[in-house]
Amino acid sequence: MAKQDVRTEHDSMGELQVPADALWGAQTQRAVDNFPVSGRPMPRGFIRALGLVKAAAATVNADLGLLPKGRAAAIRKAAMAVADGTHDAQFPVDIFQTGSGTSSNMNANEVIATLASRAARSKPVHPNDDVNLGQSSNDVVPTALRVSAQLATVDTLLPAIKHLRRVIDRRAKSLDKVTKTGRTHLMDAMPLTFGQEFGAWSAQLASAQARIEDCLKRLRRLPIGGTAIGTGINADPRFDKAMAKALSLLAGSKFEAADNKFEGLASQDDAVELSGQLNVLAVALMKIANDLRWMNSGPLAGLGEVELPELQPGSSIMPGKVNPVLPEAVAMVCAQVMGHNAAITVAGQSGNFQLNVMLPLIASNLLDSINLLANSMRLLADKVIAGLKVRQDVVAGALQRNPILVTALNPVIGYEKAAAIAKQAYAQQRPVLEVAVELTGMAENELARLLDPVALTRGGVPRGSATGTK
Repeated sequence: MAKQDVRTEHDSMGELQVPADALWGAQTQRAVDNFPVSGRPMPRGFIRALGLVKAAAATVNADLGLLPKGRAAAIRKAAMAVADGTHDAQFPVDIFQTGSGTSSNMNANEVIATLASRAARSKPVHPNDDVNLGQSSNDVVPTALRVSAQLATVDTLLPAIKHLRRVIDRRAKSLDKVTKTGRTHLMDAMPLTFGQEFGAWSAQLASAQARIEDCLKRLRRLPIGGTAIGTGINADPRFDKAMAKALSLLAGSKFEAADNKFEGLASQDDAVELSGQLNVLAVALMKIANDLRWMNSGPLAGLGEVELPELQPGSSIMPGKVNPVLPEAVAMVCAQVMGHNAAITVAGQSGNFQLNVMLPLIASNLLDSINLLANSMRLLADKVIAGLKVRQDVVAGALQRNPILVTALNPVIGYEKAAAIAKQAYAQQRPVLEVAVELTGMAENELARLLDPVALTRGGVPRGSATGTK
């Protein structure tokens, strides 16, 4: 770095050269130098939350008479600019940094202090004494983690789940009378409608949504005000509740002060809980994506029950091949979320005494999982499920030949005689109805009623009994 491109800054460890145009100071620069690990800075959602925390703190400190109102206003304006993304390039600290996230907290303090000093036009704003007043990295970072995760969940993830459910429900309703062969163990089973099959997907997503919403009751509890270890040293005793109120107003989402600050600093169980529910959502989406891939398989040698919208050529060598690329992408997202959950689980149990020391990893992986899931659900809804077509001829033909339909005759002719009909129908590749007429001597119209696939999708037990039946 050429000498004219740098300036000299100092911190408690001494002097350090910093890029001349950087808004950060010495502590941020030390972190940049110390952690050239992944080249990935903390995610936008986390930086936004940091800005909101600093803006709220400036307001609260001014209201409590701890910070001059003019200085507080300058800090708040600078912090909101950080929250809005105006200065994202000024946050270069790697995800893999000090486990408390102190480097990211000081990065925010230094950038905001520089901006506020320019605006205040008086005594320079100090990153620690002013911007970080009443705070510690140890309560700011877990607070920002929770704020960012809740905002991403409420603003992005939950709307995406609801959108996917709406599209699935709409298609389920339109296909509610289209009957198909069910499958267990990947083998033919009793019939159901596409509406029932799609409805199960929607129910999975509804359960996932309910679990995630329940998590937010605990995630919204903020440990801010606990400062270094949870005792609240150097923080006004009114600071925590005032911060929760101020953050709720700034972010447009409900937050509350944690009753036990020690828990909020030493453990990240609430974040691990949310990650676990994201993992469950990923499991549901993997199931849906794989069902779509199986139903679309073929189109000649597979199941070929549905045709997914053609999005792009599927092969660089096989002309005309089209693959289920979006369900595959969704499946990869699910695998990544499951991996993130494993890492968050390890990180969550890395709390030593009064502080968890893998906070940046938890924050980054949570936000990445939320973003990946939200984006993939909207794509799955709009580019796959909304436009898929049922191949009625394939579905009807397979259903007519399905020997498992004979299950409906169990209460009438008994299991063993029904099994004989199924085996003969399969061996001779004939409809169950024809074979049943031959082997039971029952009237064809009565057997047709008992074996009606549409009626079978509604469950129930046929009239009659195996006793005394030919």
